[in-house]
Amino acid sequence: MAKKETTCSFCGANRANVQMLIAGISGHICDSCAVQANRIVSEEVGEVAVTKDNLKKTSEINIHKPAEIKQLLDEYVIGQDEAKKVLSVAVYNHFKRLNYRSKKEDIEVDKSNVILVGRTGTGKTLLAKTIAKMLNVPFCIADATVLTQAGYVGEDVESILSRLLQAADYNVESTQKGIVFIDEIDKVARKNDNPSITRDVSGEGVQQALLKLLEGCIVSVPPQGGRKHPEQKLVQIDTKNILFICGGAFDGIEQIIASRVNRQTIGFSSSSEENIENESLLKYITPTDIKTYGLIPELIGRFPVLSYLEPLNENDLKRILTEPKNALIKQYISLFDIDGVKLSFENETLDFIVKKALEFKLGARGLRSICEAILTDAMFEIPSLNLKTFNVSLDYANSQFSKSKIASLKVA
Repeated sequence: MAKKETTCSFCGANRANVQMLIAGISGHICDSCAVQANRIVSEEVGEVAVTKDNLKKTSEINIHKPAEIKQLLDEYVIGQDEAKKVLSVAVYNHFKRLNYRSKKEDIEVDKSNVILVGRTGTGKTLLAKTIAKMLNVPFCIADATVLTQAGYVGEDVESILSRLLQAADYNVESTQKGIVFIDEIDKVARKNDNPSITRDVSGEGVQQALLKLLEGCIVSVPPQGGRKHPEQKLVQIDTKNILFICGGAFDGIEQIIASRVNRQTIGFSSSSEENIENESLLKYITPTDIKTYGLIPELIGRFPVLSYLEPLNENDLKRILTEPKNALIKQYISLFDIDGVKLSFENETLDFIVKKALEFKLGARGLRSICEAILTDAMFEIPSLNLKTFNVSLDYANSQFSKSKIASLKVA
């Protein structure tokens, strides 16, 4: 009887056609199949390892002490010490309760959602963005003006969580520890202090719809968002540990505060001392003022932390231009440096930019618009010229700004 030829148990090749045939308990594998099997195992195990590593990274929260959080915020945001302090404590307490369980099981620490009140361009969104970045948690910004009550044209409040889920790479565990910044919350205030007897789908209706997100419950969220994909499978997200920060300008709330503290914001006095006092009215803000403005008590009650941002003065705006890590002037210098051009600004030019920003009452956001108006022609022409340096003088800035569209706008 002829002896059976030894072959590879995987591809069937005999010993003569392969370089090596490795024997096992009940079969053999050739060198070619072994190499291929090794490649498959490396790819599969490698992907699993990478996925686990990514999940570990996204689930790790960098917890800093309040003083450390404020110190890090100081590198990116100028001024606003009171808001930084309040926000640092609220965020620290929130993530501390996530990482450390109470020794007494019957004690459950509630989260500290935050409302930030301040004029446009004072840094509300920047504060929230910077904190989310340093804590390594998913973060999303939602605009309250596009939200409507469920069943009406517009975005449902659940779309906020869809964005947070996408920011977390669809990792539900990471999403449930994220931060949501709801901007323009003052735009959903009801028009008067009396409960509405009719539908207010983009005002009080949105406030009512937000309650279930804020109070901490399990919400069914469409991963791709909205009603455009009705066939998609919904994801269950528990909002109990999601930190909500709301920001709004609350235009006109100074008058509400003034009437409460028996002060007038408008009068015959035009002294600088009186103006400074009027500018500082926000420091006296209370939840009662927010209620009078038009937010419902149920919503206010779910935001235990209330803080304010001071209006920016000339010195603050000049520091914003030059000091932070991502300062506007540093950004333009980097842009010109890519073309091999050394950009510089005269001190008088910086003062000019600041004064125009104050004139247009746009806060820090106005700085970029003014810089763009001044530098647009230079950024268009210089890449085609053989220039090594470019200095922005006061005369040049004044000339460029005066012929821009923004200069023709009238400030109310």
